[in-house]
Amino acid sequence: MASANPNLPENLDIHPLVPAIDAEGAEQFDYDQQQRDISQFGIAGRVWGVEAAYLLIQYLVPIAEVTYEPLFAPSADGIRVVELGSGSGIVANTMSTRLRPDRDIMYSTDLPEVKTLFRVSAARAQPQTASPSARRAYPCETAIMGNAEHASQLLKQLAPSNITHVLCSDLVYFPELLGPLLRSLIHLTSGTRELGPQVIISYKIRSLAKETTFWSAFGLWFTFEPVLYRTQSGSEWSRLGNTMQDPTFVFVARRRDESMSWLLPENDHDLLHGLFPGNRSPKSDDTFETLLLMSLDD
Repeated sequence: MASANPNLPENLDIHPLVPAIDAEGAEQFDYDQQQRDISQFGIAGRVWGVEAAYLLIQYLVPIAEVTYEPLFAPSADGIRVVELGSGSGIVANTMSTRLRPDRDIMYSTDLPEVKTLFRVSAARAQPQTASPSARRAYPCETAIMGNAEHASQLLKQLAPSNITHVLCSDLVYFPELLGPLLRSLIHLTSGTRELGPQVIISYKIRSLAKETTFWSAFGLWFTFEPVLYRTQSGSEWSRLGNTMQDPTFVFVARRRDESMSWLLPENDHDLLHGLFPGNRSPKSDDTFETLLLMSLDD
């Protein structure tokens, strides 16, 4: 009989992935801890995109010796952050150390069956000596990719404030989720004519031919650029991720003004191929391909 839990299929044989780089919070997801999480939670217990996640953490929680462009600089009025596909909470657990409890809010989201793993990881990340009043809150909401109702609920929970940032840590790789992911990003960044949310995506190339489809469609709706960095002792800007073994990026994006009036295609095939209602000619954007060619010089 097949397993009723998609995260625990029969004959599951996967192993932990240990990061090749150091980052704050890495000890929460070391080999032994991942092995225990896999035993209990199955596929969801393995850290899949660990290098891209830690690259995003480096950007969001920087060390003093590095300067980034564009800079992630929370405003004095506070930030309202939504993370899609939070998984075991690598980014959320570390990001929480930078949040100001009196003015910042972060909602992590994932499938219902993954939320238990998130809560376990969040509790594990709390300082052992922290008093109940000092412990940080880790809200995790149900948000299925592409579900307009779930996106609407998140926006209502943050009202009357608007989302300031949407985080995506290594979500661009599974072909069946590329359309739903783009749809969720459009949902969460719609509804305001003001300067909308900043979308921050960490991305590790796995299958370029499949993943380029996402970026070609993403660029129709969003402008985006790679994060650059330099050390205090150096004068040259470099692309964040240029030292990784596999091509890895952090992109910062915002909605295109003209896209705010566009009708969202009903199915994901049309969305990914730029087939809009009333205009069925395929459209695509070449920003990603241009950035990829430029990165060859890194």
